[in-house]
Amino acid sequence: MLMQQLMTDLKTAMKSHDQIRLNTIRLIKSALMNEKIRLGRELTPDEELTVLSREKKQRLESISEFKHGKRPDLVAQSTQELALVSAYLPQELSESELTDLVKKAITVTKASKKSEFGKVMKVLMPEVKGRADGKMVAKLVQSHLN
Repeated sequence: MLMQQLMTDLKTAMKSHDQIRLNTIRLIKSALMNEKIRLGRELTPDEELTVLSREKKQRLESISEFKHGKRPDLVAQSTQELALVSAYLPQELSESELTDLVKKAITVTKASKKSEFGKVMKVLMPEVKGRADGKMVAKLVQSHLN
């Protein structure tokens, strides 16, 4: 279904001569196709989400590097690409929603100390995949296990 949406959006971008949208969609399609070839089968929705999350993370890292390198032109381009990639991802969780999920995962796993961090993350990450940054999730889990 994601591939069909990308094809539709690609055609729209071609007709409107939106070069950034066109290039970004092509990059997303390419990343999905490469993953499909690597696995040797069709991607599951969860695997598509993983690829999109990876693309989003790459854009975030690029923005950080371009800011550090004082390249506002590339920061602006990467920011636009990030917005386009994010549009294909599920809605991000708010901090309060994420905190609630962390507390629930801690309750479910009956974790009470830092050494049980991995057990909590194992339960929590499938629920928040693609909807929250892993570093933020890890920080919240650590702060609640203290």
